[in-house]
Amino acid sequence: MNLQETLRQRIKTHQKTVLAVACAADEEVISAVTQAVSEHYVSAILVGDEALIKDISSQHHFSLEGIRIINELDPVLACELAVKLVFNHEADLLMKGLVDTSVLLRAVLNKEWGLRTDHLLSHVTVFTVPTVDKMFLMSDGAMNIAPDVNAKKQIIENCIPVTSALGINNPKVAVICAVEKINPKMQATLDAEELSALQKAGAIIGCEVDGPFAFDGAVSIEAAHHKGMSNPNAGKADVLLMPNIEAGNILYKAITYFAQGSVACVISGAAAPIVLTSRSDSDEAKFNSILLAILMAQHKGVQHA
Repeated sequence: MNLQETLRQRIKTHQKTVLAVACAADEEVISAVTQAVSEHYVSAILVGDEALIKDISSQHHFSLEGIRIINELDPVLACELAVKLVFNHEADLLMKGLVDTSVLLRAVLNKEWGLRTDHLLSHVTVFTVPTVDKMFLMSDGAMNIAPDVNAKKQIIENCIPVTSALGINNPKVAVICAVEKINPKMQATLDAEELSALQKAGAIIGCEVDGPFAFDGAVSIEAAHHKGMSNPNAGKADVLLMPNIEAGNILYKAITYFAQGSVACVISGAAAPIVLTSRSDSDEAKFNSILLAILMAQHKGVQHA
């Protein structure tokens, strides 16, 4: 499955969508943004070092025609300006450029003009790998360090708007652990048991939650069968709920570096979609992530129309 083509096909006729980029002076960021602008997916506002943005664009022949640039060399102030553009409805989407995630999130979580809601924010990765004809979601590999069971519940809930925008109805959520049996010494297995019970009791809606699952038992029907797993959703996961940030981050990097997978990444749970990829990610990953954020914004607009 080609992730980028799938995202392109699901985006409706191009609407006016404005993307604000914080600390935009980065080759891969500018490449992705100018591609999205040239293909009329977005108009863009780049916040950052204007001279460096223009120098990078000149070196790599990126067209800045029609793109607004706000010159701000301080990364903290650049993040604040970009967030305020979204808060003031001058932009629809926010994107992280070449800046630490923590710096951007401080601006996003500002109580006066940030994009916080009453819900936890979490990072969601949509990915495909060449050997499997299916999309997967994975969360959380970039924000929540060691989520407790309540945080994991909200992380699951933050995945539902993403699956819905992608056309995955009633997704199967696998709570990933090291084993498939409840072990009182392994907190992730206890969380899995509780999360599954919460979903079956109606406290988590819009999905099916099962676990504990080891990774192979979550994604491979053959592995699940070989292990003698009786859960009907074994091997059929759409969403992989990771136990902590280390596990999520390692899986994310393994997808991109070992499996040659394609990724698209957003922060869900905020007042607007936020494109947030690793600073080392390719321009393709950043472009995919812009497409995903557009799709989420369009789907939210349809839901609230």
